[in-house]
Amino acid sequence: MNRPHQVAGHTLTLLRNGEEYFPRLIAAIDDAVHSIYLEAYIYAADASGQMISAALKRAARRGVLVRLMLDGFGSADLPPSLEQELLTDGVSVLWFRKEVGNFSLHRYYLRRLHRKLALIDGRIAFVSGINIINDNPQGIESPRLDYAVQIEGEVVRDIHAAMQRLWTLVSWTNFRQRGKRKKIRPHAPAVTQQKVVFLVRDNFRHRRDIEHAYLEAIAEAKREIIIANAYFLPGRRFRRALLERARAGVRVILLLQGRVEYRLQHYATLAMYDEFLNAGVEIHEYQASFMHAKVAVMDGKWATVGSSNIDPFSLWLAREANLAVNDPGFAGSLRDDLLLQIEHHSRQILRSGWREWNVFLWLLMRSSYVIARILTGVIGRAKGRDDI
Repeated sequence: MNRPHQVAGHTLTLLRNGEEYFPRLIAAIDDAVHSIYLEAYIYAADASGQMISAALKRAARRGVLVRLMLDGFGSADLPPSLEQELLTDGVSVLWFRKEVGNFSLHRYYLRRLHRKLALIDGRIAFVSGINIINDNPQGIESPRLDYAVQIEGEVVRDIHAAMQRLWTLVSWTNFRQRGKRKKIRPHAPAVTQQKVVFLVRDNFRHRRDIEHAYLEAIAEAKREIIIANAYFLPGRRFRRALLERARAGVRVILLLQGRVEYRLQHYATLAMYDEFLNAGVEIHEYQASFMHAKVAVMDGKWATVGSSNIDPFSLWLAREANLAVNDPGFAGSLRDDLLLQIEHHSRQILRSGWREWNVFLWLLMRSSYVIARILTGVIGRAKGRDDI
């Protein structure tokens, strides 16, 4: 997985799981000379979190500017003692929406920092779906399935600008009274023809950039679509795009979560299986561990890796970041690994066997789907503050 790919002046290295990502990240931090930016949704105090923290503290002690931004909900369990250690050694720690005590289904509180980014000296970046937490869930031998990309090249400037902009915005917001912002019309660049592009989802100009990139790539696929997604609950437009391609003869493969992690979302996703299977979509459930991947490959030449799931939380509410790459070498590496995971660590859901569920399971699936859609509608229509 660690073979670098040269793409339009960029060096891209695809990494699977924390076992490949964390050593690369720590090595880059230890080589840092000027600055380090790191954004995380979950930052744990376990062995992985301690290793990353030690590297950040070493960098800060030798005079490197170190800025760590954590989500106030995802990293709420971080012990204050570890945060104080980081601060004492010179690491700047900034919290994104630390109003955890007031958390509710109001969309304002559901706007989380879900992206996983790292930037070293404005030269090396990591775009990832991997949290700073031990790879292996408790009681499971195999690691969560997830991916990251190490990247050098011109697009790192876009990543640098995005991370600096958010740090400045959150710093300013933490010292002011929240107020209303003028809404800005979203703008989505055409990405399927660009070689390497950094995509974000935010609450200003880029509300639907990642979703639009997926839809554009799906519409242009001629032979094969592979989507591996941990939390898969697409809206009608996304479902319709996949179904149209499947009915047009494109091979559509979904690699989804096979273990129950969040019951409502799990059973709501199951409720969509009939529609997909009837259209000829292949569904495979990952069994070896929890699947945390958020990646896709179209026609073996276009790929995306990042933090964005295909569900209302990622596509409508959270701050997300993905890298899209139009290159057969890079996309082929990701495709080969996904097919390996499908062959050896997943089970295919067949249309004939799928219809053998009982009435109780059918009711559970349908009710979960209805509740999930109602909650999505309530959140989507709610009037709230759109600060950050």
